[in-house]
Amino acid sequence: MVRDLPKQARVVIIGGGIAGCSVAYHLTNLGWKDVLVLERKALTGGTTWHAAGLVTQLRNTRTLIEIAKQAVDLYPTLEAETGQPTGWRQTGSITVARNDGRMDELRRITSLGRAYGIEIEPISPREAGELFPLMQTDDLVGAIHIPKDGQTVPQDTATALAEGAKIRGASVFEDATVTGIRQSGGAVSGVSTDRGDVACEIVVNCAGMWGREVGLL
Repeated sequence: MVRDLPKQARVVIIGGGIAGCSVAYHLTNLGWKDVLVLERKALTGGTTWHAAGLVTQLRNTRTLIEIAKQAVDLYPTLEAETGQPTGWRQTGSITVARNDGRMDELRRITSLGRAYGIEIEPISPREAGELFPLMQTDDLVGAIHIPKDGQTVPQDTATALAEGAKIRGASVFEDATVTGIRQSGGAVSGVSTDRGDVACEIVVNCAGMWGREVGLL
């Protein structure tokens, strides 16, 4: 039986990939109840299912670093919370340098990471080889190691985030294509879909490349 879309919601999230599911999870975790996720095909069926799933903490802004650190803290607990496996493994990460200039850059990155609370250490080629024995190290001058980085299965993790959001009251609809964003008085008033219109206060567009194709990005 196909469920009817609700006529209104506080926030509509376009796209049921890991970005949209994560937004829904965190909004409901903050106490938002009237959250609606609309996915045009199957949940995680866009770019999420074939993503690499690498979860690394170093980014080029403090905001992105904080988001990545939060993911490292959250992903190990999602399965216990939702009953949905995520495939999370805290493998750590190694970034290598083959010349002195690159090693100087990695030392600067180390200082940045430490300033933002990331556990990170410069290591020797020998230590890098001990951590990852399959790697050739005789042409390296050094490396950095972030032990709390890891890897997850994006499709499973997104499903777990969606389950967590639904547990807290969010609604998730598949096979619901958003065709446009409605406005009134210069402000968002809702979305149009192939299954009817939904009034809302806020639209969060996580539709990726498809969103650009239909003019949503």
